[in-house]
Amino acid sequence: MGENHLAALPTALCGVILLMAALSQLILQRRIVANEGKQSAIKRAIGHDRKEKASVLCYVAAVGAAFRLPWLAQLLCVTVGLMWLVPDRRIEKALQQADA
Repeated sequence: MGENHLAALPTALCGVILLMAALSQLILQRRIVANEGKQSAIKRAIGHDRKEKASVLCYVAAVGAAFRLPWLAQLLCVTVGLMWLVPDRRIEKALQQADA
C-alpha cells in the first residue's frame, strides 16, 4: 500500500484483490472436483474446504472493515497470509495414498 499505510481506500482495494484471488481458487477447486467426481482422491484431500472458506470470510470482513478500522482489515489480510504459510499437505498425501 506504499505511502498510504492506513488509508481506507487502498486497504479496501487490496482486500478486494485478495478476495478475488481466494474466490478464484475456490471456484477452481470446485470445478476440478466436479470434473473428477465426488469420490475422487482430490475431493477426499480437500475435504470441507474449511481453510479456503475461512480465507474468503476473512477477506470479506477485511473489505467491510477497511473504511472504519483499516488496521483491523490489514490484520485480517495478514492473518490469512500467515494461515496459508503453513503448507497444506492434504492433496499431496491423498494423491500418494491413491497411487499406493
